[in-house]
Amino acid sequence: MNTTWRFLLALVIAVAMSACKTTEPAPEPVTDPEPAPVVEVVEAITVAAPDARDYTDARNFDNSESLLSKRVIYFDFDKSEVKSEYRDIVAAHASYVASHGSARVTLEGHADERGTREYNLGLGERRSNAISSLLAAVGAMGSQLDSVSYGEERPVCRVSDEDCWAQNRRVEIVYTAR
Repeated sequence: MNTTWRFLLALVIAVAMSACKTTEPAPEPVTDPEPAPVVEVVEAITVAAPDARDYTDARNFDNSESLLSKRVIYFDFDKSEVKSEYRDIVAAHASYVASHGSARVTLEGHADERGTREYNLGLGERRSNAISSLLAAVGAMGSQLDSVSYGEERPVCRVSDEDCWAQNRRVEIVYTAR
């Protein structure tokens, strides 16, 4: 009987051991690694910057280094003569207008608040005509130019002091067609 007990004990131990045996977890299914982000290759197109001194190139209207980007001419008190510091700007615009037959320009004359309404309208007109004459002298066609006077009606500054008045004594070069 001893052998039976031994056999039985060995069997119980074997069953117990097999019941306690740890099983390795099933391997997780292999998935593809996360896909790499898609990188889109964009070909860079480089365009040479416009020559700031090429006054026939319309891209220079937005080039702060070009005189074409400057479109306001200032005047002294009660004067309609174009100051020498602005003559190069006017010449640059004349070159553009002369080289582009479809270009149209409106020259808007302005004055400060001093003086009567009628006087300031006349002064604004004399200022816009002075710019028009310079543009025509350098090559712009008269049919491409329009002059208008707003007198004191459209100030850029409304403070009554010399700095503000100086900002209002101006002609604005406005392109209605390029």
